[in-house]
Amino acid sequence: MAHKILIVDDEPTIVELVKFNLENAGYQTVHCDNGLDAIETVAAEQIDLVILDIMLPGIDGLEVCKRIRQRSKVPILMLSARTAELDRVLGLELGADDYLTKPFSPRELLARVKAILRRVEEINPGKTGSELKLKDLTLIPEQHRVLVKGKEVDLTLTEYQLLELMLKSPGRVFSRDYLLEAVWGADYFGDTRTIDVHIRHLREKIEPTPGNPEYILTVRGVGYKFKEQE
Repeated sequence: MAHKILIVDDEPTIVELVKFNLENAGYQTVHCDNGLDAIETVAAEQIDLVILDIMLPGIDGLEVCKRIRQRSKVPILMLSARTAELDRVLGLELGADDYLTKPFSPRELLARVKAILRRVEEINPGKTGSELKLKDLTLIPEQHRVLVKGKEVDLTLTEYQLLELMLKSPGRVFSRDYLLEAVWGADYFGDTRTIDVHIRHLREKIEPTPGNPEYILTVRGVGYKFKEQE
């Protein structure tokens, strides 16, 4: 069955461009031109990916992202003509999995969509694998769950994948470039600052003191590593 993708944008030309290319690639699409309808659609239908514009009538895309993330783990690709670093960071902080700036090429859009959906399939509940544990942190691949001191922590798709990757190899130093390619794919067009945003958000969810992390350590000038068991 084809993946169903929700396009949230009020620009008809953009909607037609995105819709045409996605449907030609075999995806099913639905469309909303405002944020409130988008939130209701995610709640009512089985949506596999949301392509969400920031500039919308009524509530903007950042608020829509925040509200969707409060009730759903559906992957979100932010789409915007706004190129300011703050906008990109805000989108990622609110739970978006990726960010694409207008104008964009259909090839780049499809590459992002395919990468996100591939990642979803890789971590679907039911995936086999032993529990990964370190101190008070437990990751259960079969259930796609993360526990801190026995309490479940709600992670986004990207946060979960970064955590699983590093937790499998404690002590190994991961460069930002490696993490980008390992999680997003070799054809990803983004920059390494995306990693820093997701790592910061992940720390806020799993670290007892995010400003003084016990699990995910920064290797200055290189990237990150997961602390080895003492």
